[in-house]
Amino acid sequence: MPRPRGIPEKSKDFTGAIKRLFKSLDKWRYLVLMSLVIAMISAILGLITPNQLSNLTDTISEGIKPQMDEKKINEIMMNDEIPEEDKMAFMNSLSKLKGNSEEESNKNTNVNNTENYDKSLAIISELPESIQNEISPKMDLKKIGTIAFILLMLHVVSAFLNFVQSFTMTTVSNNFAKSLRSNISIKINKLPLKFFDTHETGDVLSRITNDVDQIAQNLNQSLATLVISFTLLIGSTIMMFITNSIMAITAILASVIGFSLMAVILSKSQKYFTARQKELGKMNGHIEEVYSGHNVIKAYNATNYVTEEFDELNKNLYTCNRKSQFLSGLMGPIMGFVGNLGYVAVCIVGAILTTNNIITFGVIVAFMIYVRMFTNPLSQIAQAMTSLQSTAAASERVFEFLDENEMPIEETNKKLNREKVKGNIEFKNVKFGYNDDKIIIKNFSAKAKPGQKIAIVGPTGAGKTTMVNLLMKFYDIKDGEILIDGISTKDLTRENIHDLFIMVLQDTWLFEGTVRDNLNFNSNVSDETIWDACSTVGVDHFIRTLPGQLDAIIDNSDSISQGQKQLLTIARGMIKDAPFLILDEATSSVDTRTEELVQRAMDKLTVGRTSFIIAHRLSTIKNANLILVMDEGNIIEQGTHDELMKKNGFYADLYNSQFKKN
Repeated sequence: MPRPRGIPEKSKDFTGAIKRLFKSLDKWRYLVLMSLVIAMISAILGLITPNQLSNLTDTISEGIKPQMDEKKINEIMMNDEIPEEDKMAFMNSLSKLKGNSEEESNKNTNVNNTENYDKSLAIISELPESIQNEISPKMDLKKIGTIAFILLMLHVVSAFLNFVQSFTMTTVSNNFAKSLRSNISIKINKLPLKFFDTHETGDVLSRITNDVDQIAQNLNQSLATLVISFTLLIGSTIMMFITNSIMAITAILASVIGFSLMAVILSKSQKYFTARQKELGKMNGHIEEVYSGHNVIKAYNATNYVTEEFDELNKNLYTCNRKSQFLSGLMGPIMGFVGNLGYVAVCIVGAILTTNNIITFGVIVAFMIYVRMFTNPLSQIAQAMTSLQSTAAASERVFEFLDENEMPIEETNKKLNREKVKGNIEFKNVKFGYNDDKIIIKNFSAKAKPGQKIAIVGPTGAGKTTMVNLLMKFYDIKDGEILIDGISTKDLTRENIHDLFIMVLQDTWLFEGTVRDNLNFNSNVSDETIWDACSTVGVDHFIRTLPGQLDAIIDNSDSISQGQKQLLTIARGMIKDAPFLILDEATSSVDTRTEELVQRAMDKLTVGRTSFIIAHRLSTIKNANLILVMDEGNIIEQGTHDELMKKNGFYADLYNSQFKKN
């Protein structure tokens, strides 16, 4: 059965994660502040445009109507240049026009304004030319041009400010993502091996890639959106009440439902965004495991098993994605409905107020834009809050990683010069356990003299590799001491200890690059030295068959056999000139003939060096100066091969078991 997976849960500390995220942006606070101020100014400029558009609409409306207000009539009657008979004709037309309006009003309270307008134009066309020149509809092109220019400049400046704001926030988010990845990279090198023993590689990779990208993208999109949306929401509310309180109340009441629905949805969706990030990390971890062990899965016919496990993980991720996206996807349709409802309400109430000469047609136009400015921010705020939920979930995982306990800070600066190291190593009553409840190494004591070849043997789980990890200070011992030339490893830096050892592991590691780069890893030696090391190991013939030889590109794929990889890593170890040598099952992946060649090479390599060899093939350590036999964390036997065989004890049984027939 596939292993169980966690159910969706709410964010551990949404507010705390967001606060810490913003605190982490302190380095770029001035750029962020500038971007937000620019976003606010751009939104304010957008708030000015509806009133300007209203003025433009009213100016055009006034321009298409005859100029027959009280002031204009008095000017005509007082104008001596207009003949008296023309003035009398004008007054008769006014009486006639007024009578028609009253008659139509008595017949029907809903007078067709377009019909009245046409009748007015017909009566005006019959007036003398002197009167027509005074009252005919006239467009104030100068005023229209001024308003149009102001509108154009508002849009141009607003667009420019939006560009500056977007560029600034993109710069900040990318730099912040770069900083996060750098901090994670530094953190990885400070974490103890215990962390990697208890966390899946795929989950760690997901935090470095997916979660950091999620934070950067949402910061770039959401922060300025929130500022612009809140500015538009508050500003449009104020402007609506300034323009007309009745219309403002109408628009707001039509949008109140959006707030309540948005609040309900936000409260339900957060836990699914948190769960989505976790499930994504689990699935990445599973994929990394499966593809790294692809051959084993095929060999054991476990395809169905891992497929079922993947299907369950994929289903969990699909469920979290579906629920979070469905709930967040409701925002758009809901706010669209609210916006359309606001348009309808504004048009109906506006028509009534216009009919009663309370507002002009331009006010309706302005309010239609204000309704959009009022309802769209609600949708944008909802989407931004949804993005912030994803950001909070991702940042929690990243900060959780950055808050992991690091290896203790080394307060010593004492170092051993590897050119002057004699080669003495002593284990004194060493005790160690991965946790306090289970001690693996119980009371280990041993001495290695300069130039000796020390073999460590024992059954699986006896503590052989653990002793090497303690010697390399990958783990800190619980009790006792490990001395190098009489100096405790507690008093030496890890970097100094690592510099004193050549280490060749059972698990080979090659990175994508040239053969030269892989062999000359963190060193700076000549090609001649590289070829000498390769010749000693016996891998020079293989390298010469590659196109480009030392310049050939290789990696850790299956294109190179496991034995060839091991030979390359052994050659890499030989190139590093250090006083101590550790071989952890270094010959386990090579054939018998290659093993003999490597064994001879190791004999040359161990000359003048104190060597520790972990081996299951006991035939490879027969020439060791001292063999330490371990079982359950203790040394139970020690001596040379011949001495231990004469004792006919644990080592002898272990050695003879290699040749027993079933």
